[in-house]
Amino acid sequence: MRLLLAGNWKMHLTLQEALHLAQSINDYCHAQQITIPVVLCVPFPYLQGVQNQVAPPIYVGAQNVFHESWGAFTGEVSAPMLASLNISYCIVGHSERRKYFNEKGEILKLKILQLLNNNIRPIYCIGEDLTQRERGETLAVLQQQLKEGLEGLTAEQLRRCVLAYEPVWAIGTGKAATEEQVQQAHQFIRNTIAQIWGETVADSLTLLYGGSVKPENAAKLFAIADVDGALVGGASLKAESFLPILNHLIKKKKMHLV
Repeated sequence: MRLLLAGNWKMHLTLQEALHLAQSINDYCHAQQITIPVVLCVPFPYLQGVQNQVAPPIYVGAQNVFHESWGAFTGEVSAPMLASLNISYCIVGHSERRKYFNEKGEILKLKILQLLNNNIRPIYCIGEDLTQRERGETLAVLQQQLKEGLEGLTAEQLRRCVLAYEPVWAIGTGKAATEEQVQQAHQFIRNTIAQIWGETVADSLTLLYGGSVKPENAAKLFAIADVDGALVGGASLKAESFLPILNHLIKKKKMHLV
């Protein structure tokens, strides 16, 4: 089990607000001697500033990356650029990128490879929308997204990836999936990985849940066997809501060690 908590700030906060939030989370984690990795995925303009505010176990992540290393691609940010800032993680394939920017298939795979080649850990997001859920297509969608993003990776490359299951219908809606739905999806993902890359890789994989994670439901979500943490959206924008989620994950770690 490799626990991890990530916050996706999306397109929120001013620079001053971002620095204050990062400092608050950093101070708390160091005061409490927390060892679980905490990843703050911040807007591009704030990467360097937040990076200067934090130290492990707090890490800085980007929310997106371009699929080429260099070139005349106005407005884009490449993996070598992120690496030059010592960025540790980067989200790939978030449902909002898939929906609003039509990202899918080979482009996502290229992004993942770019990140791995620059020693940045991808947080690869997969999940079904409401129509697919209602049609009973959830597992087929997950299988397809796993294939299009990860097929051809070596076991060593996959070990460096983080996967995040995000039922699209639960993101920003206040409606989280049931424990049964989450466990079914997570178990399917882990089993699929095991079939291709082996049980050792599957068992060591960090598998996050994302979809309206809040302090009120975090304990139930983290009690699910195959949930290794969360990719948190709105609740990551305030220390008062993000840190209680972290505390619930710490309890999972302590229970696992007993």
